[in-house]
Amino acid sequence: MGFIITDVNDLAGELQRLSQLRFDAVILKNMTQIYNRGKADGGTPVDTGQLRLSLTQSQDVVGYTKDYAPHVEYGHRTVNGGYVQGQLFLKHNVDAQKPIFEEDLRKELRRF
Repeated sequence: MGFIITDVNDLAGELQRLSQLRFDAVILKNMTQIYNRGKADGGTPVDTGQLRLSLTQSQDVVGYTKDYAPHVEYGHRTVNGGYVQGQLFLKHNVDAQKPIFEEDLRKELRRF
């Protein structure tokens, strides 16, 4: 399960072209903030707490290892034919990070 941040102005591509090290630092900072937001109260839905505990970060990838995470995120059908609406917890965390990511890219590009 994952999301891709769309960079309409190709700020990320330009920074990566100018400095891979700075680009990697911006990516790591933003992924860490998404991870921390997911671990904080309200960042991940909690029933048993297992989903929040399964949140992991490996460099530029943040995600949940529990097999039911996509069902909580996107919704699922029930045994009796009903439907449980998705909670979009990861999407909300990514959406909250988008303006921060863009500003971080702009800040690094100004340094050149």
